[in-house]
Amino acid sequence: MPKIMEQYIEYLENYKKLSKNTLISYMRDIRFFRDFLEENKVESFEAVKTSDIDGYIKFLKTGGRADTTILRNFESVKNFYIYLKKKGLVDINPVDEVVSPKVTKRLPEILSFEEIERLLSFPKADELKGCRDKAMLELLYASGMRVSELISMKIDDVHLDMGFVNCHTETKTRIIPIGKICTEALINYINTSRKILIRDNTQTMLFVNMNGENMSRQGFWKLIKSYAEKAGITKSITPHTLRHSFAAHLLENGADLRSIQVMLGHSDISSTQVYANLINDKLKNVYKKAHPRA
Repeated sequence: MPKIMEQYIEYLENYKKLSKNTLISYMRDIRFFRDFLEENKVESFEAVKTSDIDGYIKFLKTGGRADTTILRNFESVKNFYIYLKKKGLVDINPVDEVVSPKVTKRLPEILSFEEIERLLSFPKADELKGCRDKAMLELLYASGMRVSELISMKIDDVHLDMGFVNCHTETKTRIIPIGKICTEALINYINTSRKILIRDNTQTMLFVNMNGENMSRQGFWKLIKSYAEKAGITKSITPHTLRHSFAAHLLENGADLRSIQVMLGHSDISSTQVYANLINDKLKNVYKKAHPRA
């Protein structure tokens, strides 16, 4: 098993050119699958049968894994066997006869306008850390970008005189407009806190931690959780909540799905459609509560 897994890692890294994070995720899933096989006395990947794949999915379900986690594990194993068959290491792909696990689509949690106002009002812009935190939260809500995109932004990606920022992914760059309040928060941060926080003038990242180093996802997670608690927000908030709220609020105020799709960086309009479903559900609830014949 170890030799085959090493070959697969090399294939993903050198041929598929997967990112480091994606590669880590794939291999974590395959190792977990290998451990399951060993515990169930299956001696090799070549000896795996369709019944073993079914058993693996049942094992994940009974272990309380989320639907999305089960689906990801299934896809990882499926792609692994596509590779094994392509290399002639197995004659039959045992995953082919297995029905893909279903994922229950849950509508994303969003904050109300009032909750957003409370959250964004808590960082104290006249303090070193608060100034930075306010700029980060304002930009996240103003742009709808992902947290990974936010913390990887460079100072040169900000064009405040023209009212937009450049947002980079692994494959493309998109331009996102930002409003007056966000612009003011960024100007304040760049001209005050950032100059104090950076220890090295060669630092190119827009946002840094209190040691002048690159901000991490974990650091931002703690930051937003802390402010949500201070603001008395009881919803299960994550860094992605501001992205969801950005899209839902735009839609509520008349923006079209195509424009929101572009700003969010969705390659498929169906990914953006979920926000329309969210608004439709909200309208239905309002109707049921308010209409005398509902």
